[in-house]
Amino acid sequence: MHTYRKLQRRPYYIFMFGTPFYGWAVFGFVIALAIAVDLAVFRHLTRKGSLKSSLIESAAWIWLALLFNVWMYFWRGPQAGLEFLTGYLVEKSLSVDNILIFLLIFRAFNVAARNQHKVLYYGVIGALAMRALFVFAGVELLRHFHIIIFLFGAFLLGVGLRMLVLGDRRVRPERNWFVRLARKFVPFAEDYEGNDFTVPRGGRLLATPLLLTLIAVEAMDIVFAVDSVPAVLAITRDTFIVYSSNAFAILGLRALYFALANVLPRLRYLHYGLAVILVFVGGKMLMSEHIVIPAGVALGFVISVLAATLVASLTWNRRSSRS
Repeated sequence: MHTYRKLQRRPYYIFMFGTPFYGWAVFGFVIALAIAVDLAVFRHLTRKGSLKSSLIESAAWIWLALLFNVWMYFWRGPQAGLEFLTGYLVEKSLSVDNILIFLLIFRAFNVAARNQHKVLYYGVIGALAMRALFVFAGVELLRHFHIIIFLFGAFLLGVGLRMLVLGDRRVRPERNWFVRLARKFVPFAEDYEGNDFTVPRGGRLLATPLLLTLIAVEAMDIVFAVDSVPAVLAITRDTFIVYSSNAFAILGLRALYFALANVLPRLRYLHYGLAVILVFVGGKMLMSEHIVIPAGVALGFVISVLAATLVASLTWNRRSSRS
């Protein structure tokens, strides 16, 4: 931590969004290396549809995030380490909602299991670029327009309360405006062609329904980014911490989908736990001028809510199976 503060006082050090450039270089190297390993090793394992291989890959992504968290702790200090871990847990828990949406999308477009890997892989890569735009724009807005913090807080509070009152959000991916726009301007084939996104037919190149599925996945990620990015900005305004925690949570999403797709519908109270977390971070933003909630307290609250949600869901499942 002292080393980092010394670097901040050196005028010749190159900074990008408040973080030394070499910090971004380390982050980029770790992400690039992890994706390369994923392509070379884990991608072939998860294609087999094995629950064991999906769990191993998901655990590997989580351990990588935790190792990066340890590096952050010693490089930037305890506060930055806590903020990264809290942001990662918030983003990871909210991304679980994405998995349920992925299920709906694949069912709506009748995507075979063997083709889901390719859609999710490219969807995750696209989400990384999209989240970068959301994060950098959100941080800059907060920096120049202080009132934005209250708008973000009120939005998150409203979304959380709506989830508590109305339950699961109803999503019709095939009716998304982005999907309808693609149908209008892009010529699509009626059937799938293996796992290809395009197919030559009648002297022209047509998009397959698999490409439409990818568009739906990216469109729904934009919807979820509107919730998740402000939620992490409620934990910290540090661009590096916000984006890196988002990136690690997103990168493990594909493996987590294949590991938990059949389990998540049984977690009856998960949606309410996520709603409570959104209400908490929204309230934290709204009260930030008067009450400062330490990162350790926020981390403890998020962990407690997730644990209580899991225990309540498992208890309900046991009672229902007995009855």
